[in-house]
Amino acid sequence: MSDKIKSDDVFGLARHYRFQWEEAQGCYVLLFPEGMIKLNGGAGEVIKRLDGKKNVAAVVDELKTAFPEAPDLEADVVAMIELAADKAWIERKST
Repeated sequence: MSDKIKSDDVFGLARHYRFQWEEAQGCYVLLFPEGMIKLNGGAGEVIKRLDGKKNVAAVVDELKTAFPEAPDLEADVVAMIELAADKAWIERKST
């Protein structure tokens, strides 16, 4: 795990965002008062699992089960969580 993101950290959406599948865009999006962020497939799969209850290790395990062919999945998941946290799309939740 990264220095910033620990396996027992729990994340959820920041309160100004809503996550949903957008049929017109053909992808998952984050909606917020000023607009919309289109997420690529991998980012959408990570964000949809950040429910404020599961820790990072559980999210990684879920994704490894869902996508067993993906190499170096843990590093990619942690990088996506770091990006989303840096952009304030998600926030740490108290456990």
